[in-house]
Amino acid sequence: MPVVTLSSPKGGCGKSTTALILATTLAELGASVTLLDCDGNQPLVRWKAGATRSRVKVLSAVSEREILPVIDRERASTGLVVIDVEGAATRLASRAVMRADLVLVPVSPSALDANEAARAIELVQEEETALGRRIPVQVSFNRTAVAMQSRAEVGIANELEAAGIPTLKTHLNMRAAFAAMFAYRLTLQELDPAKVNGVDKAIDNAMRFAGEVAELLREQQGRAA
Repeated sequence: MPVVTLSSPKGGCGKSTTALILATTLAELGASVTLLDCDGNQPLVRWKAGATRSRVKVLSAVSEREILPVIDRERASTGLVVIDVEGAATRLASRAVMRADLVLVPVSPSALDANEAARAIELVQEEETALGRRIPVQVSFNRTAVAMQSRAEVGIANELEAAGIPTLKTHLNMRAAFAAMFAYRLTLQELDPAKVNGVDKAIDNAMRFAGEVAELLREQQGRAA
């Protein structure tokens, strides 16, 4: 089954949030999902230890030596594997990219994140050369403005397009509900709208995002078949 790796050599660019939104949204739609938390801070493990009743399976403490067999085991028994790697160009991150059917490179609207996104894609291309196969990659914007794109967002998007770097159409906007998932340790659907603003709009945003990723995976599986 498909493996999606969230990768960037920079920390704090939204990898864990993007991974959690993708995994929990597709699980809500009926998919069986395993999340591999390979971030040293273990944000997804702490989330799963909360009150959530999500069916998403979260695994942690996967070492550099163990990660390939763990990915292979999980992809054989679950509908989707989502891997959140640490914000560094490590060997573990490299191995997570090796097994990926799709690499998402999260980017917040900052010039620093855009520069690191280009570096992340170069690292994916190095793995492609070593493996002799294509590894699809997409930049995934998060923390973007809800109503209107800022000049920074437009400028970064134009730079990525000019460089021929593929980017998901659906951005994960700056929404209180996305941060609240970690604060309350719940899925979007489990959040109380009386306590968190804009839950319904966050769910719609997450559904559109997850739908676009799922469609990319279906297209790739169709080409492979």
